[in-house]
Amino acid sequence: MSARLLRWICTGAALGALCTTALPAHAVPGPQDRSVSALLTELQERYRAAEEATETYNATEEQLEKQRAKAAELNRKLNRARASLRDSRGDAGRFARQQYQGATGLSPYVRLLLARDPQRALDQGHVLHRVAAGRAATIQRLSGGEKRAQELADAARRALAARSALAARQKKQRDEVSGQLKEVHELLAALTPEQLAALRAAEDAGTARAQEEFVASGALGGSPATRAPSRRGEKALDFAVRQIGLPYEWGAEGPDAYDCSGLTYEAWRHAGRAIPRTSQEQWAKLRRIPLSQLRPGDLVVYFPQATHVAMYLGDGMVVQAPRPGARVKVSPIAANPVLGAVRPDPGSRPMRGYTPPKLPEGATSGSDLGYSGDQAPGATDSR
Repeated sequence: MSARLLRWICTGAALGALCTTALPAHAVPGPQDRSVSALLTELQERYRAAEEATETYNATEEQLEKQRAKAAELNRKLNRARASLRDSRGDAGRFARQQYQGATGLSPYVRLLLARDPQRALDQGHVLHRVAAGRAATIQRLSGGEKRAQELADAARRALAARSALAARQKKQRDEVSGQLKEVHELLAALTPEQLAALRAAEDAGTARAQEEFVASGALGGSPATRAPSRRGEKALDFAVRQIGLPYEWGAEGPDAYDCSGLTYEAWRHAGRAIPRTSQEQWAKLRRIPLSQLRPGDLVVYFPQATHVAMYLGDGMVVQAPRPGARVKVSPIAANPVLGAVRPDPGSRPMRGYTPPKLPEGATSGSDLGYSGDQAPGATDSR
């Protein structure tokens, strides 16, 4: 891949060419006074910021789930340790009482000297030694149990503190996402129907131009013809296609709504392959592949910080949950600036006799900007 192509993929210059740079906040005019390209740039930046915040929230949610499980397991171990400690203390107490009650008796050594039957006394001494050894083991177990219980109690307190810190961080991130989306909705609400229609036209034109240049660049291997997926890839793609028309909802992973990584995560989980929850982790931990080797079911990751992800459908198209306010749909692969691709099942062979899934009516309808409700131009055309 040429350096020029790599720069184009990572920066999204082809799509950004239609848009002018936004003015500083203190100098930005009202929505009614801005050009369509300036509004499009601002909306793209705001949606991208909201999605970055969403993926950060998702990562914290995943950490929180692991921390909840860890805290629960520590509490179970602590309860078992405390129960064992109670038993050891009971045994130690019984031995202490027996020792006290027999304190005035003769020692085993004296009884041996005075015994009429030395052999029997020796046998009794052996038994006493075994009893003493059992008492020593009980004391040792008691001491170890107390130490173990204390260690578990300390670990459980630390786990609880970590869980509380994660929950507080998650709430802050949730508020940040909500604030980002509120700003988007306020901006859209201030636009006229003519401006919204112009935004749709500008976005469609930008996506068409980006897709044309992307395919012509040879990034997909000279031809975007569909290759065969693996069997799991087919199952994952079939699941994703069946979600077309469901709404985008940040932090959601089904069954009634999805965000971008929630869709890819759940699709591959349905296919029997566990993958990371967030787009950043999917990019970081799954096997990266050249774009020229894309096959259906592979994941296409977007933006320099890997903050968006879609599933490759074939023929230069992807299935994705685009943005808040939008619905799961089929989009050109270059609708967003491509970072690269990953394969959840790199060791699987392509299946034979593959037939691409049949798309529902209106699968490509709707805007990648994620217009909400009746604000969307041509909303009746979308699912």
